[in-house]
Amino acid sequence: MSTTIPITRTNHLKSKPRDEELEFGRVFTDHMLLIDGAGERGWYNPRIVPYGPLTLDPATAVFHYGQALFEGLKAYRSPRDTILLFRPDMNAARLNRSAARLCIPPMDEELFLTALKTVVSVERDWVPHAPGTSLYIRPTIIATEAFLGVRPSRTYCFFIILSPVGAYYAEGFSPVRILVEDRYVRAVRGGMGAAKTGGNYAASLAAGEEAHQKGFDQVLWLDGVERQYIEEVGSMNIAFVLDDELITPPLTGTILEGVTRDTVLQLVRDWGIQVAERPITVTEVFAATRNGRLREVFGMGTAAVISPVSELSYQDQTVTINNGQVGPLAQRLFDEISAIQRGLKPDPHGWVVEVD
Repeated sequence: MSTTIPITRTNHLKSKPRDEELEFGRVFTDHMLLIDGAGERGWYNPRIVPYGPLTLDPATAVFHYGQALFEGLKAYRSPRDTILLFRPDMNAARLNRSAARLCIPPMDEELFLTALKTVVSVERDWVPHAPGTSLYIRPTIIATEAFLGVRPSRTYCFFIILSPVGAYYAEGFSPVRILVEDRYVRAVRGGMGAAKTGGNYAASLAAGEEAHQKGFDQVLWLDGVERQYIEEVGSMNIAFVLDDELITPPLTGTILEGVTRDTVLQLVRDWGIQVAERPITVTEVFAATRNGRLREVFGMGTAAVISPVSELSYQDQTVTINNGQVGPLAQRLFDEISAIQRGLKPDPHGWVVEVD
């Protein structure tokens, strides 16, 4: 599929923040990409326009029935001053899996990748230079038909916005404290847990706010039926190192199929480390801390890459992981993935895509 995307450039360029001033998701670039979608016509009229508000009718379907999905990935500046994307094909495939669950028409994955690379190329000057910084990319689809009624929308808008970002956590690559949530439920099998849709994040807000008020950084979700099996953290997948084995919950439809998760599993297998994708209970994890088998816990996600966990709290129990320090496997994975993403190390799996 060959697509030429017209570009309308803004007459009012924004001032770019200094790399050391960057936060996460606060500043947006000069342009955005739009594509229209409508029923049997599919996706059409791709274009890049100045960044600005979307005009939507108050009856627009997304406001009332929640038909919306998004993706998240980053662009990195290499030492050769080229712009690199990391595994964008996985984002394209996951977007369509989410779309199928939400009754949104699928997008040709080649069109997705062309649109992605084109808008990043237009905004390449926004990709920051400093280590730990990147250009965060947010592809999104919303239902745009103005109607009231419970059925899929007949029209949609796909857009991509971009934001230069620093570290996801203000404290940088430091261990985080996590509260195991035993009261609220985010997803159940057969529901929406595996789709990257706003409703899943809305469902997590109350628990997240309560955790923050108690001094924790994130919430760890349990399954919605037995309330025993560990699923994922609010913004990332989770992994445990028991003895010499890395264990992570399986993909059963209740958690997100993370790009970083898949990357971690591939790398640790490359390194000869035993891997298990299996159910693991909170009881097993806490027992493993008492008998010395639990060596590390860390999150895996696009925003933070690897997020070491220093403390887990569940009901009236609190345990410290690895004496509150970053574990060796978490450090190795963070260093390896970050280096591949920035073109600092060889890419044996062909994960990195250069933007023209």
